[in-house]
Amino acid sequence: MLFRAPRPLASVGLIAVASLGIAVLLWPPPGTTWLAGWLAVFLPSLVAGLATSPLARALGGRFEPHRAMFLAFSALLLELPLVAVWRGALTLWPSVVPPVVLLGPFLLAPVFWFRHLTLYGVSRPSHARTLPVALVQPLLQLAGFYALTRPTVPSLVSAPVDFVFAFVCALVVLHAADRPIRREFHSSGVSMIRPLLDHVGERDPEATRRLEEFFLRSTVEADLRVDVLRFERDGRPPATLVLPTVHPGPFAALGASDLPRKLDEALGPAAGTVFVPHTPSDHDLDLPSGAEVARVGAAARELSDGLPASRPGRSGPLVGPSATSRARAQLLGEVALVVVSQAPDPTDDIAYAVADLLVRELRHDGAPVPLLIDAHNSYVEGEGDVSYGSPAAERLVADARAAIASASAAAQEGPLEVGVACRGGYSIGDDGIGPLGVRALVVRTGDTTTGYVLIDGNNLVVGARAQIVAELERVVDVAEVLTTDNHVVHEVDGGINPVGERYPVGDLARDARALLEQAKSDLVPARVRFGSRAVPKVKVLGPGYTARLLTSLGDTLAMFTNMFPASLVLLLSSSLVVALVLR
Repeated sequence: MLFRAPRPLASVGLIAVASLGIAVLLWPPPGTTWLAGWLAVFLPSLVAGLATSPLARALGGRFEPHRAMFLAFSALLLELPLVAVWRGALTLWPSVVPPVVLLGPFLLAPVFWFRHLTLYGVSRPSHARTLPVALVQPLLQLAGFYALTRPTVPSLVSAPVDFVFAFVCALVVLHAADRPIRREFHSSGVSMIRPLLDHVGERDPEATRRLEEFFLRSTVEADLRVDVLRFERDGRPPATLVLPTVHPGPFAALGASDLPRKLDEALGPAAGTVFVPHTPSDHDLDLPSGAEVARVGAAARELSDGLPASRPGRSGPLVGPSATSRARAQLLGEVALVVVSQAPDPTDDIAYAVADLLVRELRHDGAPVPLLIDAHNSYVEGEGDVSYGSPAAERLVADARAAIASASAAAQEGPLEVGVACRGGYSIGDDGIGPLGVRALVVRTGDTTTGYVLIDGNNLVVGARAQIVAELERVVDVAEVLTTDNHVVHEVDGGINPVGERYPVGDLARDARALLEQAKSDLVPARVRFGSRAVPKVKVLGPGYTARLLTSLGDTLAMFTNMFPASLVLLLSSSLVVALVLR
């Protein structure tokens, strides 16, 4: 999860409170020294918070003012328990514990250690350019400390020794944390922290370029395909469905992540309301860069602009072969939309090979062209993937074939009507819903209406699908709720962030019903046009990449989790030995 520092003014208040706690412990009442002590801690910390950002910028780094002020508070938070332990030990063993004059270097070496770790990762991965910025707060605080407690020769000797220990301990942590990524991908993981923050926080083009360069180093080429299904009336489409064999990841807006918005922009207003449901694909088919997404977008736009004329055909509602089938299909002329949902069981990514197998089998049978949609509407962590050759895949293919047969049997000649509606204004942070919001499509064939609601998010919380569908089927005869699997929502939560976790499911169901009612009231006669195009030699992350990255990140976290406290304990132990020797 990407932590967002509070506003600078809030951090100033926290600094004031933490400074008071340290001052009272160092120079307790009833004397008045603790008031001077509060100023001796507060003012240096405040100045350090104000100076860190411009100094980092002057040295070629970047550290925002709100982060700088929060870093100053965090350093005080590190000091506070150390001061409390010292005060308790001094009360119990006054003849053994080092006096207050030797406490300054002991307290401020960890501050330097902590600031250097933070600034090296976030501001700029350069020790020479980070050191001056990291030293601002500990040196200013040390000066304030010595203004109240006259320094002795031992205390002046211990300060540089302790600071050298702090620097060495910081080096150990940084080297250990950086090793897994560097070993696996031959690149510094720490150097990616700043670009990641800039990409997520500001969509900075240079940061995006650096992150994409990292991913592009390990890509493979794949031949992809994009299908376009367009509903058209008098040459103008009310709605266009775009189904590329692309997974909308890896995260934030990198590469194919935020794919629905990117394809919507690529097709433009001439495509009407654009729907980009999740197709059978997994992280193997993540695109690593905007350039590769642009290739897919250009192919979709050219295909949409040149779709062959529609031919008379039959159409029908969305039907399934049985109540337990995991697939339902709707015949629309030469095309069969096949919606796959395992809900209420976990529903997650379906391997592209599974859909490809189905397409190849049906091509020989002379059946309608199947367009598979992964509803992605029932989230359970780590469950629901459908891999090639698994029993779940075999069942899915059998269910899809039966669903297409049922859809063909239920179809009939006659006119077709389509209505669309969309609602934006949702927030990724507050609602877990991406920039395209919620979009509704109603298809009426004969006397039957079928409704689809597509939410721009990554999966639905378990149980939400049934609640939403029940609400939708008060408006239409049969309905399904889908998500795009847009990984842009990960930048807030750092995980799946399923729809319904932040925005109440009841409110979402009401929104979806109102939107479907609006789409139903907007029904117009339409024709169906369809086309498919290959997009050869597209760079994708490929098999195993995500597993390698996650393993390396897990190793990095494990290294950091172990080395962070170990190096702090080593630093404190070394500083304590110095203080006892010089006492």
